[in-house]
Amino acid sequence: MPARAASLKERTDRAAKIVALLRQHYPSSRSSLDYTTPLELLVATMLSAQCTDKKVNEVTKPLFKKYRSAHDFACARQTVLEQEVHQTGFFRMKAKNIIAAAQRLCSVYGGTVPDTMEDLISLPGVARKTANIVLSSAFNKAEGIAVDVHVKRLAGRLGLSVQSTADKIEQDLMALLPRHDWIVFNYLIVDHGRAVCMARKPRCAACVLRDLCPSAFMVKA
Repeated sequence: MPARAASLKERTDRAAKIVALLRQHYPSSRSSLDYTTPLELLVATMLSAQCTDKKVNEVTKPLFKKYRSAHDFACARQTVLEQEVHQTGFFRMKAKNIIAAAQRLCSVYGGTVPDTMEDLISLPGVARKTANIVLSSAFNKAEGIAVDVHVKRLAGRLGLSVQSTADKIEQDLMALLPRHDWIVFNYLIVDHGRAVCMARKPRCAACVLRDLCPSAFMVKA
């Protein structure tokens, strides 16, 4: 007989306990991207698709010294920018989107990164995940929950969502977590996903969430 699906209350209670434990375990959890302005965070997040934050930080260190404003990026030569972001992968599309997004920032928003979901997702190359990261980390606004590869993986393993698409996983998580936890949830899950709950070989024996995780007993430590 298949196991009974957890009720909404059970999943809500589990989510609250997960956040509480992870807050204790990762008290300084924050974005691992290096940035000083909303524009830098926007560009760094766009570059982070299919790339590690560590590599992005290596690439953006010289990049942000050269390109200091939306106007600078808007005027960049695509072939040059492609070479400058080459190490992050998918460099042609990323360079194209960064330039197009910067041009829209200049033409529509006076060169300033907007602070609403609607405006951010109107920028080329910016979907909800990127917008959520910019809103939460640059503006401290909780409009949603950024669903990256770590959140997608752990939401399933922890029994918080059975969905497979980022938008549907986000809706499930938003229903389980109070708004004041939306921002920190991504940081905590990313930290835990990198340190313990890795994709190929999760370290279940060392996991502070093992007693809350429906998947723990199925995975060899």
